[in-house]
Amino acid sequence: MAWPADFFGFSQGVGQKRLIPMLARHFAIHPPSPQAARSWLWRWLCLACALMIIPFGFSKEGMDQAARIEIIRGLLREVGVTKVPLPRGKRGVRIDAQGKLQREDAQKELHTNGLAMAAGVPAEITKIEFKANEVIFELNGGGRSGKKWYQHIEVGMGADTEPVGPQRPTTTAYGSSITLDFGKALPDLTVPQVKKILTGVLDFERHSPTVLYSPNVTPAVKEAIKNHNVIVGMDRDAVLSAKGSPDRRVREVRDGVEQEDWIYGLPPHVLFVTFDGDQVVNVKQY
Repeated sequence: MAWPADFFGFSQGVGQKRLIPMLARHFAIHPPSPQAARSWLWRWLCLACALMIIPFGFSKEGMDQAARIEIIRGLLREVGVTKVPLPRGKRGVRIDAQGKLQREDAQKELHTNGLAMAAGVPAEITKIEFKANEVIFELNGGGRSGKKWYQHIEVGMGADTEPVGPQRPTTTAYGSSITLDFGKALPDLTVPQVKKILTGVLDFERHSPTVLYSPNVTPAVKEAIKNHNVIVGMDRDAVLSAKGSPDRRVREVRDGVEQEDWIYGLPPHVLFVTFDGDQVVNVKQY
């Protein structure tokens, strides 16, 4: 559609190659008639309607807020079982929109940062972060370790400085993460759809720790779970059912065997649960 040359009140100046505004001079010399005023009003109304309608002609991009909230509600604190080894470090592993694992990158991360979780180990989703093209699922507290950013800041004069924040001991992270990379704006997804994509890395079909009362569990273990206690002979699922996710995980090699301690609570009341493989071999309460 071609607009008239003077539609918006501009005209060609004599001997000029550019448009100059004529509206102010025209109104100053010749006040607009009621008919002209109505004509201008209709023109601006048409323009305003066009500007309001144009955005609706473009398709919506990105996951909306409601879908993000639903995913957080449905998956945060959900426990799955790892199907592949997961590395330490802030990068973790990456999968595409079809759930295909980038194995070469995963192997590099394992070689560089070491193993966080072997295959067949329960992993709890402790944080979900949305980015433009990605969703990052943090497992068992994530793989980041070291000081917080504010612990590096000190203030003072000369050589006499002191930190602005509390200086807590540097902790070693034993979690990992899964980055779901779509390579484009995130589509709207449901919880079952996200679980299906993650099935190449996490198995959600095993019993949730909160309902782990299968016939294979011994009466002693069932009683311990009901009383929120941990006893020797439990597996990881049973411990998660009884006590939930630990505050810290520590791996050590003892007598040539790698063992993992799950630590609950803070001094002076601390519970140490020691695993050899998938079974509890020692429980200490302080």
